[in-house]
Amino acid sequence: MPLTDTEIRLAKPKEKPYKLSEGGSLSLMVNPNGSKWWRFRYRINGREKMLSFGVYPDVPLKLARGRRDEARKLIAAGGDPGTERKATKAVQVDTFETIAREWFELQAHPPADSNRAPLSPITAKKTEWMLDAFLLPDLGSRPITEIKAAELFTVLRKIENRGIRETAHRARSLASRIYRYAVATGRADRDITIDLRGALAPIVTKNRAAITDPTLIGELLRTIDGYQGQPGTAYALKLSPYVFVRPGELRAAEWNEFDLKAAEWRIPAERMKMRERHIVPLSRQALELLKQLHAHTGYSRYLFPALRTADRPMSNNTVNAALRRLGYSTDEMTGHGFRALASTCLNEQGWHPDLIELQLAHAESNKVRSAYNRAQRLADRKKMMQAWADYLDALRAGNAVPITLTRAA
Repeated sequence: MPLTDTEIRLAKPKEKPYKLSEGGSLSLMVNPNGSKWWRFRYRINGREKMLSFGVYPDVPLKLARGRRDEARKLIAAGGDPGTERKATKAVQVDTFETIAREWFELQAHPPADSNRAPLSPITAKKTEWMLDAFLLPDLGSRPITEIKAAELFTVLRKIENRGIRETAHRARSLASRIYRYAVATGRADRDITIDLRGALAPIVTKNRAAITDPTLIGELLRTIDGYQGQPGTAYALKLSPYVFVRPGELRAAEWNEFDLKAAEWRIPAERMKMRERHIVPLSRQALELLKQLHAHTGYSRYLFPALRTADRPMSNNTVNAALRRLGYSTDEMTGHGFRALASTCLNEQGWHPDLIELQLAHAESNKVRSAYNRAQRLADRKKMMQAWADYLDALRAGNAVPITLTRAA
């Protein structure tokens, strides 16, 4: 019986490798580590040979069947698929694009046994866009070993001359990762981007706009309460100061991530910038907002679905656009600014920096310390988040709350 996609997906690893037969000399080898390799066995002059067609699901069932059929036609015509593949590889040139695409595929879809998390969908999309827009048009067809540092510098200067310096630096960093992969796989001798360190104009950093004055924070909260736009957008604005997560983490929030009984929002690692699961303790105020929001968007997978379809979250710019409608310019307040607002005020109130950094989900260089902190300080973070919500309510009411009313952990 031919295989089906469902049968392949449900095939579980065992202590020893085992085969699932597709027919026509094609089979799928299921390994103990969970990887699933397509194998095609054939005979040439009485000698049995084996050819790999790749890994499932990167090579789906339909594609594996197509490769089998092509190989069988070649054998019937007197050829040898293995010999032909070697000959094809021998004449192939390792271009910048070939290696870049191979590197990107490895990052976006790492092997099951690599213990590496794949790029988040947003990061993968940005990386592929940067390749297609800036590096591949000029360098893609060039053999990677023939590209000189000066040639790459010309490409980066074109980006820089468009006034997007940060993008030029990111493109250099992306090229460096591709070159390091080429070196590791024996297809380049060195990373030529090292020769360009300091060659690009420095990035002029600009802090994201945020309101941090307590009186102005109270005014902002009252203004948000008066927002007359879409309910989902209104609740995104109202919830932002209570949870102060990154805008992308908020807009793509899913209802199944929330445990209202435990008063926790558990954001999975794949949606976090630092690729670690993050817990946001929910204050009484945040819980009340979520209960109200559920009446509007509980039908959807997302808390804040897009207007045209409930199958996608609202756009990246929705919260910023709403702030503009409320009269706040890009130099005054942004969606990301709620993080700076909370960080500044909580630090001024004397809360322990570790608690604040943990709640902001910033990277911890010491992995052991990071694991200990995240596991052991959740109770303290819950106290801080409730005190923070109470502080915001007082500011909304127009009370100038003294710093001494909040207690450091």
